[in-house]
Amino acid sequence: MKDNLGRNIDYLRISVTDKCNLRCKYCMPAGGVPLIPHEELLTLEELYRVAAIFAGLGIKKIRLTGGEPLVRKNFIWLVEKIHAISGIEEIGMTTNGVLFAEKAEDLKKAGLTSVNISLDTRDKDVFAKITGVDAYEKVNRAIAMALEAGIHVKINCVPCKELNEDSLLQVAELAKNAPIDVRFIELMPIGCGKEFTGIASDALLERLEYAFGKAQSYEGKLGNGPASYYAFPDFQGKLGFISPMSHSFCNSCNRVRLTAEGRLKLCLHSDKGMELKPLLRAGLSNEKIKEQIEAAVLGKPKEHHFTEEQAEADKRKMFQIGG
Repeated sequence: MKDNLGRNIDYLRISVTDKCNLRCKYCMPAGGVPLIPHEELLTLEELYRVAAIFAGLGIKKIRLTGGEPLVRKNFIWLVEKIHAISGIEEIGMTTNGVLFAEKAEDLKKAGLTSVNISLDTRDKDVFAKITGVDAYEKVNRAIAMALEAGIHVKINCVPCKELNEDSLLQVAELAKNAPIDVRFIELMPIGCGKEFTGIASDALLERLEYAFGKAQSYEGKLGNGPASYYAFPDFQGKLGFISPMSHSFCNSCNRVRLTAEGRLKLCLHSDKGMELKPLLRAGLSNEKIKEQIEAAVLGKPKEHHFTEEQAEADKRKMFQIGG
């Protein structure tokens, strides 16, 4: 499936819920926000149907996100159903890891191929400060159980001057001691993220080289995403950087997103898109829905405009969009 700029769209991120069991300071207000009523969420059967429709349009990789996807009941059933769809080559998920350890083996059997676990610090006290929850050991165990189950593990870390600047080298060391890829994601000015100061990828790479030795650019394939990876001396895994603020990757963007209530988002920053839920619940055939999706994708924005105020910018917070 191509957009109007000729970009090949083969990656769909599906948010299964806006609920989360953490309260990360740069993501969600401490008091929470009104959640989407359950009846307004797409059902798991509808999410499976959407995945099948997109597979027919050339989507090869699906990532399941939230909120926290594991708070959604029968999540493993959805993984298993998507795994059986012809044309889907990879199924990943993004999780905070709190509920993952006891489900790791079942998720592997269901067809999960990779997991991105969010972890911004390896200091138990700092973790509780950032997330509002004393759950560091549960996340640590999730990483171990994912590796034991044979699931490819990536760590997502958001460098932030006010929250974890002194913890970043310790997070990076996870890739030294195990076959884990650690990715540092520049803080984006979405929702609560506007209240904090991110750390640019280039500045962080310089610090990592000072600590661990000269980095060598890695050209191998470690996923479908926009990360730039580096190999470091004596590291089993790679360190990666996702740099939407300092090094825009919009010209090679290959993804679209589906929110938990059924809005197809064509760009993380923009509100441009279409509502799929009314089409799914109006009895339209898969072919008719495919036609409307193809037409919408032609309008995918050329690039984000995080540094500019725009009327079409999406005002929702990250957990409401899908992490």
